[in-house]
Amino acid sequence: YTHCLTSGGGYLASDCDEQLILSLAYNQSVKLHSLKIKAPKDKGPKTIRIFINQPRTLDFDGADSMVSTQDITVTGDQVDGQVIPLKFVKFQNVQNVQFFIKDNLGGGDVTQIDHIAVIGTPISTTNMSDFKRVAGKKGESE
Repeated sequence: YTHCLTSGGGYLASDCDEQLILSLAYNQSVKLHSLKIKAPKDKGPKTIRIFINQPRTLDFDGADSMVSTQDITVTGDQVDGQVIPLKFVKFQNVQNVQFFIKDNLGGGDVTQIDHIAVIGTPISTTNMSDFKRVAGKKGESE
C-alpha cells in the first residue's frame, strides 16, 4: 500500500469488495489532527472508521463491530485533497492508526485511494542526556 502514501503515481485499490483496512505504525508517539485524501470521485472512500493504538491489526468483522476512535463520512469534494479535520483531543498519544474503509462514494465493488496523508506532529520525548547535574559528583548518592 506504499503507493498511496506518496503523491507520485500509483494507487491503492480494494480487490474483492469495496472494503479496505490500512494500518500505519509510528516509531514514536504522535499527535494527529487531520487527513488529506485524493481519490476518484466515483471510487473514493465514503465511510472511514479510525482506530488508534490497537494491539494487533484489525480484521473486517472486528473493524465493523468495534467502537472506533472516530467515524468520518467523506464527501465527493473532500477526495480532491481537502484537509479533513480529526477530533484532535482523541488523537494525542498515537502509536499506531488503522483506517477501515467501509464503503465508497460510487457504491461499486472497488474502492481506490490515490494518496492519503495523515497530518500531525511527534510528541517530544525527554532526552535524559540533556539534564545537568545540580550538586554532588557522578556516582554519588545522598
